[in-house]
Amino acid sequence: MSDFKPGLEGVVAFETEIAEPDREGGALRYRGVDIEDLVGQVSYGHVWGLLVDNSFTPGLPPAEPYPIPVRSGDIRVDVQSALAMLAPAKGMRPTLDISDEQARDDLARASVMTLSFVAQSARGTSLPAIPQERVEESDNIVERFMIRWRGDPDPRHVKAVDAYWTSAAEHGMNASTFTARVIASTGADVAAALSGAVGAMSGPLHGGAPARVLYMVEEVERMGDATQYVRAELDKGERLMGFGHRVYRAEDPRARVLRRTAKELGAPRYEVAAALEEAALAELHARRPDRVLATNVEYWAAVVLDFAEVPSHMFTAMFTCARTAGWSAHILEQKGTGRLIRPSARYVGPKARPPKEVPGAEGVLGEV
Repeated sequence: MSDFKPGLEGVVAFETEIAEPDREGGALRYRGVDIEDLVGQVSYGHVWGLLVDNSFTPGLPPAEPYPIPVRSGDIRVDVQSALAMLAPAKGMRPTLDISDEQARDDLARASVMTLSFVAQSARGTSLPAIPQERVEESDNIVERFMIRWRGDPDPRHVKAVDAYWTSAAEHGMNASTFTARVIASTGADVAAALSGAVGAMSGPLHGGAPARVLYMVEEVERMGDATQYVRAELDKGERLMGFGHRVYRAEDPRARVLRRTAKELGAPRYEVAAALEEAALAELHARRPDRVLATNVEYWAAVVLDFAEVPSHMFTAMFTCARTAGWSAHILEQKGTGRLIRPSARYVGPKARPPKEVPGAEGVLGEV
């Protein structure tokens, strides 16, 4: 067995044609196309098509009218449960038993229903559901999501969400994507694989950082001095959220395009966020000159989502919406391999022993 790598750090488990994060160059390409050429130019529904089909068209279809079947008060629980229920409700069969073409169509249907489920859950039950004819007034997938959630969204907010979803649509072999591929490798239906990926997204180490960035920006607003805030936090041993990344050794390209988006859209907190970023990078470099701690996607994602008036408790749900594109592409790619994912584990537990040596054996042995 090869050397053990905690967390599978650096272990190559797949070959993929989907995305290429450039570790040293600070670039991210979807099937060869740099995201800097996509954000603000190609809408998310067609970026989904690029990742899944290697073609902008047809992209994501509109979501069909389908009330979310679970209302727990927690968006993640609602969406994960609704996705798991989608297969029997819509007759989705195991991917092992269907063609690649059918799997692709099931993924498109389940992906766009994920967006619908998030919008419905976020709107809640205290407000009336948006009439379907109002949703159908738009052909843009992101705008339809915002209408279903808000009713009459600000067009600038639609652009902000579109930019965020495109920048976060795919990023290689992270926890949720790996989960989706493992489930897909069993031949399960696509809704089950997407539901499992949503579950992996629920942990604070994967998808929750933007909400913590927003707190820092708010504190700098209150204090009025970014440098003072940064130094005080670092002196206390606190971590500055939104800086450093396990993949990139340069600035996260997603941060770059979202910074540009925040500036172009005139986000009210852009200046404060830029001042905090400058102070943080300078202080981190001064204190840790041996480490590359550049801005990552979570930092400017917080500013863009805040501009779009997305409440912080919804940040992870918005990440989920974005990542349905990458998950779908990887599920379909995994189906094409025809291989069950079955890694090995090195046993390091107790040596062979009789039951009487197990703690608690007295009074248990011989009772059957």
